[in-house]
Amino acid sequence: MNKNFSITILVSDLAGAGLIRAYLLAKSLSLTGYEVEIVGGIFGQELYKEIPDSVKIVAIKGDNYPGFFKSVIEIMKVIKGDLIYAVKPQPASFGIALLNKLYTKRPVILDIDDWELSWYGGDDWQYRPTFNQLARDILKKEGALRYPHHPLYLKWMEKLINQANAVTVHTHFLQKRFGGKFVPNGKDTLLFDPNKYDCEECRRRYGLSGYRILMFPGAPRPYKGLEDVLLALDKLNQPDLKLVIVGGSPYDDYDDKLIQKWGRWIIKLPNYPIDRMPEVVAAAHIVVVPQRDTPATQAQFPLKITDGMAMAKPVLATKVGDIPEILGGTGYLVEPSSPEQIAEKIESIFQNLEEAQEKGKQARERCVKYYSIDTMSAVLAEIIQGL
Repeated sequence: MNKNFSITILVSDLAGAGLIRAYLLAKSLSLTGYEVEIVGGIFGQELYKEIPDSVKIVAIKGDNYPGFFKSVIEIMKVIKGDLIYAVKPQPASFGIALLNKLYTKRPVILDIDDWELSWYGGDDWQYRPTFNQLARDILKKEGALRYPHHPLYLKWMEKLINQANAVTVHTHFLQKRFGGKFVPNGKDTLLFDPNKYDCEECRRRYGLSGYRILMFPGAPRPYKGLEDVLLALDKLNQPDLKLVIVGGSPYDDYDDKLIQKWGRWIIKLPNYPIDRMPEVVAAAHIVVVPQRDTPATQAQFPLKITDGMAMAKPVLATKVGDIPEILGGTGYLVEPSSPEQIAEKIESIFQNLEEAQEKGKQARERCVKYYSIDTMSAVLAEIIQGL
């Protein structure tokens, strides 16, 4: 391997949570000795905050069409990599990578970490405007087609996936749909090390002492099934049981709606950077990942699962997508949308806490073996050397 070989990871929006996958790729590639930078436009208000500054990030101001063309030129000017690794089949990442390949012949790897078209209805989604609607969508300042992340452009980009020199995906659902090499999200198991933390002290530090903590260390969305956990807590009706939501939703007021209805069960903590999350997760008794069964969740690899596994926590999750395989018998599984089963498992876990904690230790061992940054790094090195 040429130690001077450099890789540019292109991200479609540096203001979005997609930057997390890019950061994990960058960290893994850095372990192999490659020079890595993350480049992309900021289409939101500011750079996504929860990423450590250990990776070089080059941010360009993003804009809607027609200003997007200027953003493309500015992004292409700062790309320095011998290889371009585009995250998501979006015009602002994969589209720019293919354009760069056309001019420079630099190879392109496409990483698909979600089936984003599923958010709009998947294969059934169609854009069939009337002539007047099309004119409005193109010509009006806030027209839908001026937005570079519009699903129409995503659909076009999906048709160009075979133009990539290689494709990586992080779930088997995505692999069946798009092909490519399976590269699940890696966890920094040196950072997420339960031996570094006193759980009771962490609970005290975050105001959680005296409670039995079910923790959801992610952004609430309806398909993530938190309502099923809250219905389970209604059924159990034990005041010391609390659902701790870390961060809340950056997209809308969904978590506020949950609090309005189920506030007596919920404790909300603010967003924390990645290097604080091990301490936060250490405060949990159980990590809950109650995904509902939808096309979006089937395509996802929930990072909060490996948060819990790495920290040797009992993980209570649903039988959706890759979740059963990720846990591999080291967690607790229920059917999706089943508050009654969730309630039974919560009660069983606390009645057999020593057994649950032993399962948590097994989960950490599995995480280190299959879902660590080191494992991710080895797979990526093989793919790049193959190019």
